Amino acid sequence: MNSVIEDYLKVICSHTEWQPDPITTGALAARLGLAASSVTEMVKKLVAQGLVVHEPYGAVELTPDGTALALRMLRRHRLIETWLVDLVGYRWDEVHDEAEVLEHAMSDRLLDALDVQLGHPVRDPHGDPIPAADGTVQRPDARPLLEVEGGTVVRISDRDPLVLRHLHAEGIGLDSVVRRDDLAAEAAAAVWVVVGLTGA
Repeated sequence: MNSVIEDYLKVICSHTEWQPDPITTGALAARLGLAASSVTEMVKKLVAQGLVVHEPYGAVELTPDGTALALRMLRRHRLIETWLVDLVGYRWDEVHDEAEVLEHAMSDRLLDALDVQLGHPVRDPHGDPIPAADGTVQRPDARPLLEVEGGTVVRISDRDPLVLRHLHAEGIGLDSVVRRDDLAAEAAAAVWVVVGLTGA
């Protein structure tokens, strides 16, 4: 599979993991840092290959085949991020770009070996779920911190490395208990929590 296609499918899939709205070609272009015209042409190719469904000016959604491939790539990306943090010594704000390169080069055999060595983790260093080899995903019933008073942190968006570094400096990571008022709005916008586990 072409690495460009894999990247498209991964971004389309991850877009709806933590919020319900499907991605548009404009949002896809922004996430990939590409011109809208280039993305539109690529989406047409993905439609022709049976990997996505797209109506003009509508959202881009994965077909079952597209979903299966996207979950495979998310599994690769997130296992590699976990390996880089847990065993190689990278910081959580450094792993995304490294994993983007390695996910296309690493063999399935090596990836499976990493999974075993890591103890079959179900989430990456940022709390994003790692799909199992069979494509199943364990996703917590989490809500954005901006929508609630507080809770136990189960996911922090890795979109902005500066926010990750700030939260790390504040001692906030996965399983931390936080209140919305404790964080600046930009940091709070990157955090998802489970409410009620600690009475927060």
